[in-house]
Amino acid sequence: MLKQRLLTVAVVLPLFVGLIYLAPNAVWAAISAVAVSAGAFEWARLGGLSPVGRSVFVAVVGVSCAILLLLSVLLAQTLFDSRILYPLCLLATLFWILLVPAVLHFRWQLRQPWNSTIVGWLVLVPTWLAAVVMQRAPECLMLFLGAIWIADTAAYFTGRLFGRRKLAPRISPGKTIEGLAGAYVAVLVYITIVLRVYLPEAQLATYVSLWAFGFILTSLSVEGDLFESWVKRQAGAKDSGDLLPGHGGILDRIDSVTATIPFALLFFKGIVA
Repeated sequence: MLKQRLLTVAVVLPLFVGLIYLAPNAVWAAISAVAVSAGAFEWARLGGLSPVGRSVFVAVVGVSCAILLLLSVLLAQTLFDSRILYPLCLLATLFWILLVPAVLHFRWQLRQPWNSTIVGWLVLVPTWLAAVVMQRAPECLMLFLGAIWIADTAAYFTGRLFGRRKLAPRISPGKTIEGLAGAYVAVLVYITIVLRVYLPEAQLATYVSLWAFGFILTSLSVEGDLFESWVKRQAGAKDSGDLLPGHGGILDRIDSVTATIPFALLFFKGIVA
């Protein structure tokens, strides 16, 4: 399994990074829409939709992305229009900050067709939109993804080495409070290093604001992971799919990103707008 995971990373990661830095924004948007549509199929299956319902949901997500992309081509900058972009990302961020904690705490069921459809659209489409807009500043997108990857990695290894107290045993037994603490520390260190490299003259206020951003980002990242774990637990599934050998499905790889990238875009809107 480890060999399979490493081989998948060796193939996918260079392609992914190359697309972020080299692909025209419209090409990145189209490829991302295909990936999000694959994630939509996985979500529909986990959400208990019928075969027809799955097809409809995938079509709705794909068409939503296509309409936004087409409008951005025909009516220059529509995709980046603050009247569309920021309200949708704000809605998604509020969903993750206000509603998802309640879903996890009370372990609400999400397998009813309407619940699954609405929540899935709100999880996937703002993620696609924010990823497309942030690719206009590829360095910013990569630094954001670096924080997410570091949080996930630090949480895993810290939990394996020091984990004793379960974070959410009824949802994801493997996650620990110690792992979460390790993720917080690792992301704060990462942000400090990034500031020292890219903004050596940064004032204390900049450090404090980005540390706060990193704290919220890490919290949302873990929440996204837990939320997908809860959805999979309801469906009785170990992985969201098998598209990525050794890694599961698309949703298994982007669960933390879906919860964080709308918030990140709102935070960095002056850079990527």
